[in-house]
Amino acid sequence: MAGKVALLLWGAQTTQLLVEPPWRAVVLWDRVTLTCQGSGTAGATTWYKDGEQWWQKGPDHFTVTESGTYRCDRSGTRSSRTVRVLNDWLVLQGPAWPLLEGDTVTLRCRSWQDKPLIRVRFYRGDESMRFLHGTELSMSPLQLHRSGHYSCGAWLDSWISQDWKEVSASAKLFTVPVLEGPPELIEGSSLNLSCLSTPNPLRHPAPLLHLFYRDGQLVGGPQVSSQLLVPAVGVSNSGNYSCQVCPEGGAVRKSSARLRVTVRMPVANATITPGPLSHQVHAGDPVTLRCSVQVGSAPVNFTWLRDGQEVAQGPVLELGNVSVGHSGTYQCVATNQLGQDGHRVFRALSAELALKVTPGSPWVTAVAENVGRTLLFLLLLLAVIGGCHWWHHWATMKPQDRIPPEEGAVLHPHIVGTEQAGGPPRVSPGPAPPWDPQVTNMALLRPYDAQ
Repeated sequence: MAGKVALLLWGAQTTQLLVEPPWRAVVLWDRVTLTCQGSGTAGATTWYKDGEQWWQKGPDHFTVTESGTYRCDRSGTRSSRTVRVLNDWLVLQGPAWPLLEGDTVTLRCRSWQDKPLIRVRFYRGDESMRFLHGTELSMSPLQLHRSGHYSCGAWLDSWISQDWKEVSASAKLFTVPVLEGPPELIEGSSLNLSCLSTPNPLRHPAPLLHLFYRDGQLVGGPQVSSQLLVPAVGVSNSGNYSCQVCPEGGAVRKSSARLRVTVRMPVANATITPGPLSHQVHAGDPVTLRCSVQVGSAPVNFTWLRDGQEVAQGPVLELGNVSVGHSGTYQCVATNQLGQDGHRVFRALSAELALKVTPGSPWVTAVAENVGRTLLFLLLLLAVIGGCHWWHHWATMKPQDRIPPEEGAVLHPHIVGTEQAGGPPRVSPGPAPPWDPQVTNMALLRPYDAQ
C-alpha cells in the first residue's frame, strides 16, 4: 500500500524536471538539457543550483554548463525533483525513468569525456559479477530478483570505481500465477484448470495472456481466458500441468508451479482362469483359480464367491487337492475406489464358473488298471512257461511212451514171476488207465525187460 501511495504522490506533482538525454546519473559532457514543466506563466521559472536560488524568472529549459544539483519551480506550484549533473572520472549510468518489472534495462560504465576503459567489472552489492570487454551491462528483461545496489570499476591509468543508486523494479506487472485443478479424475469426466494471476491495474491494465502446458508441451493458449477445459479426459491426459502468464507483446513471463493430474480408469471385464465356465475335475486334483481385469487403475481388490458367499480375498484362489465338497459355482468381484477422496467405488463381476468334483481320481484308476494288466501278464507268462516245460518233457519221451492207451482201458501192473530166485519180479502191463493230457509229469509204467 505504501508503494502505491508513493506512486500517486509522484503523479500529483505539478512541476516536473525533464532530462535529455534521459539517464541517471547525468554527466556534464553529454551537453544535458533541463526542462521545467508545470502550470504558471511561461518564462516565470525559478531555477535552483546546489540548494540555492540560482536563476529567477528564467526560461523553462536550458543547457547545463556546470556540474551540480538542479531543481525548478513556478509560482504557486511545488518544486520539482532534483537532478545531479556529474563531472567525475567514472560514472555508472542507468535509465532515468522508474523501472518496472520486464523493462529493458542497460547500465553503462563511463569515464570522463568517454576516455577508453579496460577490464570493466560490475558489482551487485559486494558480489563481483564479471569482467566485460565492453562498458555496458544488460539486464533485459528486468526481473524483481535483479534488484539491488550496483557499481562498476575499471582501469583508467589506475583502478577507479564508482557507485550508483539501486536498480530495482518499482512495481510488479502481475503476480506469479497459481494453477488450480483436481489432482485426480475418472476417465470420461471433464478437466477444468484455472491459471490465477493478479495484474497491477496501475502498471498493466491490459488483459494478460495465458498458456497451458502438459509435460512441457503446449496444450492451450495463448488466450485471454485463464481457464483450460478438457470435456472428457482419458489416460493420455495424465501428466504434469503448468501455466504461464505474460502481457501481450511483453517480455515478462511468469510460470506457475507444476500440478500433477492423474486420470484413473474404473475396473472392467473381470475373468476367471482356467476356463471353460464348466470345469470338471476329480477328487484329489490340485485346483487354482485366478481372477484378472482387462482395464482398471490400481489398487484393484478381488473377492471370491462360492454359491454367492464370500470365501476368499485376493486375485488367486488356492483350493489345493479338491474334494467333492469343493463343488459349486465360483465368481470373482473386482473393485477399485476412484475420485479425489476415493469416494466412488467401481465393481466388475466375472462370469460364473461351475466347478464339479467327481469321486475318484484318474490317477488311482490308472494305477488299478496298470496293476490288473500286470497280473494278467504274469499269469500268461506262467502259462507259457508251463507249456514250454510240458512240451520239452513230451519231446524227450520214447515214441511208444507217447501213444495214449485205448479209450476205456485201465492199466494195472501185476507180477508174472521171476526169472530166478531172489530176482525182481517181472511186471506185465495190464489195461491202460484213462489218458489225462493235463498231467504233464506223469510216469508211465512199463514191464521190465526179461533177463
